[in-house]
Amino acid sequence: MAQDDDTAFRPRLGRIRSKGGAARGRTDFLTGIRTQVRRQSLFPGKRGGGGNSRRLSVGSGASSRKGSAARSGSYRGVGRGRGASFVRARGIAGWRHQMSGARRVTVKARVVRQAGKGGGAAAHLRYIQRDGTSRDGERGVLYGAETDRADAKAFLERGAEDRHQFRFIVSPEDADRMDDLTDFTRELMTQIEADLGTRLDWVAVNHFNTAHPHVHVVVNGRDDQGKDLVIDGGYITHGLRERASEFVTLDLGPVSEIEQRRKLETEIDRDRFTRLDRALLDQARDGTIDMRPGSDIPTSDLMDRRLRLSRLAKLERMGLASPTAQGRWTLDDRLEERLRNLGERDDITKQMHRALKARDKGTAPTRDPAHFRFHGETPEKPVTGQLIDRHLTDELGEKLSLVVDGVDGRVHHLRGFDPAQMEDIPGGAIVEIAAAPVPDRPRPSDQAILAHTKDGIYRPSAHLERMQLDRWSIKGTPEDLIKGYVRRLEALRRAGIVERLEADRWRIPEDFQQKAIAYDAARAPKATVRLLSAFDLEAQIGADGATWLDRRLVGGASRDGDRVEAGFGGEVGDALARRQKALIQRGDASLTPEGMVRYRKNLRATLEGREVERVGQAMAGKRGKLWRPLDGFETIQGTMKGPVDLASGRFAVLESGHEFSLVPWRPEIGRQRQKEMAISMDEHGGISWELGRGRGLGL
Repeated sequence: MAQDDDTAFRPRLGRIRSKGGAARGRTDFLTGIRTQVRRQSLFPGKRGGGGNSRRLSVGSGASSRKGSAARSGSYRGVGRGRGASFVRARGIAGWRHQMSGARRVTVKARVVRQAGKGGGAAAHLRYIQRDGTSRDGERGVLYGAETDRADAKAFLERGAEDRHQFRFIVSPEDADRMDDLTDFTRELMTQIEADLGTRLDWVAVNHFNTAHPHVHVVVNGRDDQGKDLVIDGGYITHGLRERASEFVTLDLGPVSEIEQRRKLETEIDRDRFTRLDRALLDQARDGTIDMRPGSDIPTSDLMDRRLRLSRLAKLERMGLASPTAQGRWTLDDRLEERLRNLGERDDITKQMHRALKARDKGTAPTRDPAHFRFHGETPEKPVTGQLIDRHLTDELGEKLSLVVDGVDGRVHHLRGFDPAQMEDIPGGAIVEIAAAPVPDRPRPSDQAILAHTKDGIYRPSAHLERMQLDRWSIKGTPEDLIKGYVRRLEALRRAGIVERLEADRWRIPEDFQQKAIAYDAARAPKATVRLLSAFDLEAQIGADGATWLDRRLVGGASRDGDRVEAGFGGEVGDALARRQKALIQRGDASLTPEGMVRYRKNLRATLEGREVERVGQAMAGKRGKLWRPLDGFETIQGTMKGPVDLASGRFAVLESGHEFSLVPWRPEIGRQRQKEMAISMDEHGGISWELGRGRGLGL
C-alpha cells in the first residue's frame, strides 16, 4: 500500500537494554508506535525538523545513536554549524515555540572556552552533583546515554583538550508532572544527535531542589569524527527549546486554553518578570499602555484585558506602573531589570532558607528575611560565621556563592568565589570572609625582567647568561627561573602589555610596572576566605586543642565585640560558656574569688602542643613512621603530603624517609603538594619555607 511522506514511518528495533538500571518509558516496540502516532496527531503535516521524524528510532537510545552517526553526512548544518538546516526548515514551516497547545520549556545555554583547563569543568560537574539536588534530597546522580551512573572523571578526560564545552539547563514548565526526567533527557539528546548529524559525548544530572525540576546537560566539544563540535547559534537559541517542547507535549498532551489561562492567572501576583509583563511591554507605545475598550488587544488573546489590568494593579502596588488617565498607564523605564532582580533576590532568599533548614534539620525556627544580607563579590566589612552552603552563582558557570550564618546575628550571601578558594574548606566550618588586599607592588619576576631590560628590549638569553655567572646567589636553577619569566611575559603579551618581537626579544614599555600591577589587580580575587576552624561549635566545646572558641575567650571583648545574642551569635555565646566550664574542669582555667575566670598562662600554646602531640603519636602508629615535632629554629626537609584538620587549626604533613612532622598550614604551602620543600619555624611561630632542598630558607 502506498504511503505519503507525512504518514509514513519506519519502526527500527533496538537491542534489548539491561534491566539493571532505572525504568525507561516508551522504549519497547508497541510504545514506540504509539509515540509516532501521537506525534502525527499533535503536529499534522510536520515532519520534526525538515524530514528528521522519519529517522526517529523506536528502539533503544543506543541503536538510534548508531543510526544517526552512520547518516551524519546528510544532517550537517549549512555554513553556520550543525543544526543550521533545521533552523532554516523550521523558519520556512512557521513553527513557533508559542504555537497553540505546545508546552513551554525554558532552555539556558552556555559555551565555555577551554573548560578542561584550570579545573573549571571538574568544579561544575562536582557542584551539579552536590547533596540535596535529587528527588529524595540526596546527592545528584550523573548519568549518560547508556548508563545510569556515568564516570565523571572519564568524561572530563575525554574533553580535557576540547576547544569548548556546551552546558544546558532544560526546565519544562510541567516537569513535576513528568514520569521520568532521565528518559525525557535521553530521548531529547537522541533527537538532537539526529538534528546535528553526529553522536554527542554528554552527561546529565536531574535537579529537584527548586520549585521547577530541571536537567543539567554537559556536552563535550568534539563530534564523532574527532573535530570541533560547532552548533549553529539559531539551533542553540530556538532548536533545543522547540525539540524539548515537542517531547514534553507528546508526554503530557497539548495545553488546553483553560490550563493555559490558569497558569497565566498564577503569574499576576508574582514578584518577578512574567509573560504578562512581556505582553505589556510589547503593547506599550513610548512607555504608555492604552487599556481602554477598543484598544489594540486581540480578542482571542489569552492575556486579555482583565489579566493585563490585574497585573498592572500589582505593578502599581510595587511602584513599577502608574495610571496617567482613564484606562492609560505608564511603565517604569527599568521594569524588566527590576523585576528580574526581584526574582533573583527571591531565589537567593529561598536558597538561604533551605540551607538553614538543612543545617538545623528543620528544628530551628524560620529566620526573618530582614536579617539576611546580600553582598556582591566583596563585603563592606569582614564576615565571620559558619559556612552553611555553597552553590553555583550561575548554574551554567563555575563561580560559587556562599551562605554564612554570621556571629552578628545575620545570614550573609556572598557571590563570585573561585572553587579553588573553597577546595579545602569543609561544610560547617567557621570562616572569615573579607576584602582581599589589592596588589600595589610589582612582582619580583617583573622587577627582574625590568632590571635586565636595555633600551626597551628584554632578552631571555642574555638574562640567563648573567644568572649563570651569579648562580651561587640565586635560589633555584637559572633555566627554570627564565622559563618562569617567559611564561609571565606570555601572559602579559595576551593582555597587550608587552610585545614579542621574536623568540629572544621582547619589547617592554616604559610603564611596564604600573600596567603589570593593574593586570594583577584585575585578576586577583575580590575577597579572601580564611578558615578559622574546621570543627563546628559542638566539637570545639570538648576538644583538647586550642579552638576558635579559646581564641575568642582569651581575646575578651576585642575578639568577641562583633557578636550579638541572636542567630548564630547566640549559639556562639552558649558555646563560649560551655567551653569555659570545660576548661575549668580540666584545670586549664580557674575562678577567682570575684567570680572572674583566669586562664592558664600561654593557654593556646599549651593546648595546641597537647593536641599536636596526641595526634602525632596516633598518626605514627597508623603510618608506621616516627613522628618528629618541629622545634623553633629547626629546619625540616621532606615532601608536603597534605593537610590535617585539628581543633587547633590546619596542619601540613611533611614526610621524609622514616619520619614525618606536623607544621602549621599556610595557603601558599598548600599549593605545593607532593613537592620537596624545607620548612623552619622562628621563635614567634612564623613559618619560612623553600621548594626543593635548598641551602637557605626564604619567605
